Amino acid sequence: MGFEEDDQVILHDEHSEHDGEEGTVTQVMETMFGDATYIVSFEEGKEQGVPEDSLEPVEG
Repeated sequence: MGFEEDDQVILHDEHSEHDGEEGTVTQVMETMFGDATYIVSFEEGKEQGVPEDSLEPVEG
């Protein structure tokens, strides 16, 4: 599927203080293996290196 900058997403990562929070993709980076990772900004901080399978699109 993939996400693009400015997409609204929900983070699912039990090890993150932002688990379950809605945020905005601010940057898409490609790993040396061709996979995408993301920087997601939240109201109170950001999370870097987020894999696609830890993100869910915000409906609506």
